[in-house]
Amino acid sequence: MADFYQTGLITTLHKLGKPSLEKLESELVEHARSRPVALVLPALHSEFEGKAMPKIVEELAKVRYVKEIVLILGKASDKQFEQVRKFMSPIPYEVKIIHNEGKRIQALYDTIRRNGLDPGADGKGRSAWLGYGYVIANEKSHVIALHDCDILTYNREMLARLCYPVVNANLDYVFCKGYYSRVTDRMHGRVTRLLVTPLVRALEKLVGGHAFLQFLDSFRYPLAGEFCMITDMARVNRIPWDWGLEVGMLAEVYRNYSPRRVCQVDIAETYEHKHQALSAEDPEKGLMKMTVDICKSIFRTLSSEGVVFSAGLLRSLEVTYLRLAEDTIMKYEATAAINGLEFDRHQEAKAVDAFTRGIHMAAAAFTENPLGTPLIPNWNRVGSAIPGVFEMLKKAVDEDNRV
Repeated sequence: MADFYQTGLITTLHKLGKPSLEKLESELVEHARSRPVALVLPALHSEFEGKAMPKIVEELAKVRYVKEIVLILGKASDKQFEQVRKFMSPIPYEVKIIHNEGKRIQALYDTIRRNGLDPGADGKGRSAWLGYGYVIANEKSHVIALHDCDILTYNREMLARLCYPVVNANLDYVFCKGYYSRVTDRMHGRVTRLLVTPLVRALEKLVGGHAFLQFLDSFRYPLAGEFCMITDMARVNRIPWDWGLEVGMLAEVYRNYSPRRVCQVDIAETYEHKHQALSAEDPEKGLMKMTVDICKSIFRTLSSEGVVFSAGLLRSLEVTYLRLAEDTIMKYEATAAINGLEFDRHQEAKAVDAFTRGIHMAAAAFTENPLGTPLIPNWNRVGSAIPGVFEMLKKAVDEDNRV
């Protein structure tokens, strides 16, 4: 039986029965006349050498309600940039590719730094932020959708379901987060399952029913890379440039908008993409790096809300988290058993041990420097500090795409 139960502070839009993609897309075409859609795609050049991007381009070529695609290309030479332009050419509507390593975009970063602002280090967060800036500068779209470029099971229904709640003005949502089941012959999504959920619930035990924790715990997949928002949100939200991007984005949505105007939507029955290594012994790589960055983002958000992180609270947090995470393993073991899935309890426990160390490292880093979590200035501030920055960005991207 399909699940349609509502929990938490935000609306959950379930997938029930077999909804018609054609009907959904036809409605999106009508709604997009007054609320045009931009699709932002942060991508590495290496992703164009994999199996996911050919399918993604094939599916996007069939979409009729998207006004423009803005693809931010990282780790690419000038020659590779031209190759990607040809790769994207089957898409019959406007596609602009931002050459992140190109001289024009690098000059823009230098201009921003000279004016006392930090655009952050290279990564998905900065790429997304730059893509938002171009959409704002281009002044064509009312809605921005974003998804990753490594989705092996991609189909255009994912995008349609992701966009619909925000593009349909009758529903009055300003932000929509995608969720899905990360299951093959086993359950994936360890950072969500074994870190974020038990960590948030451990914090709720220790600091009480804080509204931000309730908000975060309302999302079925808070680390999903797929979301849709009104363009004005891109002007006011500050986001981290590191692995704290997804949680940091939710923190800004919580800070600036009512939960009543936020929703999550089931966008796929199956979802498969590349998996990060645990890297348990190296906090600068893989899921350990992700763990530290996510925890620091949560700590910083709660601290900005007035929560005091004493040494005693942080010590208690590690113990409380560990107990809840161990209980969580038992729940997933039972889920795996009844569904005939593979389940390695030892590997799950190793992940929890690594995440516990990551929480400890994040707590130490946060205690030493509470403001150390990197946040990119929002575009309203950049525009105020550098009049004409949007024209500079638009000119740089348009000239790169004319070459």
